Amino acid sequence: MGAIDTRVSSILLDRVAEWLTNSSLAGEDLENIVRGFCERIAAAGLPIARVHLTFSMLHPLYDALSFTWRRASGVTIEGYRHAAGQKPDRFLQSPYYYLLDNNLQHIRRHIPADGPVEFPIFADLRVERVTDYLAFVQPFGDGSVQGMMGSWSTDSHSGFSDDMIDALLRMQNHLAVAAKMAVLGKLANNMLTTYLGGDAGKRVLNGQIRRGDGETIRAALVMGDMRQSTVYAEKEGRQNYIDTLNQFFDAIAAPFNRNGGEILSFIGDGFLAVYPCGRHKDPSKIACQAALSAVHQAQSRVAELNGERQANGLGKISYGIGLHVGNVMFGNVGLKDRLTFSAFGSAVNEVQRLQSLTKKYSREVVASQAFAGYCGGEWTTLGEEKLRGVRQKITVLQPHPPTPQLHTEQAFQDVPQDALSEAEQVILLHRDARKHAKAPTADKFMQ
Repeated sequence: MGAIDTRVSSILLDRVAEWLTNSSLAGEDLENIVRGFCERIAAAGLPIARVHLTFSMLHPLYDALSFTWRRASGVTIEGYRHAAGQKPDRFLQSPYYYLLDNNLQHIRRHIPADGPVEFPIFADLRVERVTDYLAFVQPFGDGSVQGMMGSWSTDSHSGFSDDMIDALLRMQNHLAVAAKMAVLGKLANNMLTTYLGGDAGKRVLNGQIRRGDGETIRAALVMGDMRQSTVYAEKEGRQNYIDTLNQFFDAIAAPFNRNGGEILSFIGDGFLAVYPCGRHKDPSKIACQAALSAVHQAQSRVAELNGERQANGLGKISYGIGLHVGNVMFGNVGLKDRLTFSAFGSAVNEVQRLQSLTKKYSREVVASQAFAGYCGGEWTTLGEEKLRGVRQKITVLQPHPPTPQLHTEQAFQDVPQDALSEAEQVILLHRDARKHAKAPTADKFMQ
């Protein structure tokens, strides 16, 4: 890229700042804000070749979101899950780590066309003909783990002028305000959907927030429970028990959170999943068959987990699953200042009692006649039972295993956990280190 006018139009940048404000007020998401901002500062005349932005977020499942914008290709986005990763030297030798470790707000470097480089990332940027690099840290508040970290890069032959740097720093503040608004909005959505489930979270976000708000739907119901959990808790101790419980939920519950199903709640060492459906035969059939397919997947996954546990000298995990179909009431219940979004009604009580019958019949899975009738296929009748609160006895059945036998790798593919990027690794390394020492050394990070 040849020499350019180093003067920056304050009028055009004011328009970008105005766009950020309006986008924030309109509730635009973080992706649209980042993409629109990068395109607009480039259109305003700033010779930006690459922008990298990382937002550290308070989220139960994710640590950060990362955006990389390139003038030639636009934005790429990555979300990074919590993971215990490696801590290679490359992360410790990055400009971001240098910023954090030296308590700096900015670092600016010219990138030579050849010869040695100060940071490994500069070798990658040199391939993109980057000549000048400005990295920054922008916290969203004192003591907050939420914040923005990023870098501006140019391929202008003369690099960034003072005018350009001043413009970038001013625009960085506007972007931080807009990004914080978007992150807080996303945070509310993240928390509700993670802790309440997707459907329940949406209901609350859409205004079902008063005590007594609710509705009734028809659904196929799945109630699962881990056996002998009290023994595990006493024998293995708190942390090992929690780890075992999470392994159990990963194996058995995950299939019910796909293909129309949703985990509505975790109840101690058990869970309730629903497959909403219409009141006619075909929708009920689809929902029940999807639930039964998930049961087979769950059984295969738990069998695989138990194989791994036994290979490691650990005990087998046992469980029971009840299957039913009926009307479910969703609603807000509790105190005026402390509510929970829950499901209740006779069908929920019945599926819970069906699940408990797996103990009586020594079976992993039992279902009501109503559920089995919609599914079709082969079933074994176990007996008739009088459930508390139900006038007539109900027939209890056990499903036959699928043919051919279902294998975990065929049945269900988990979404892989992405490795942390350099930016996220640096943020987490620095954050974790500050918890343990006031002046950490690189050696401590490598342990």
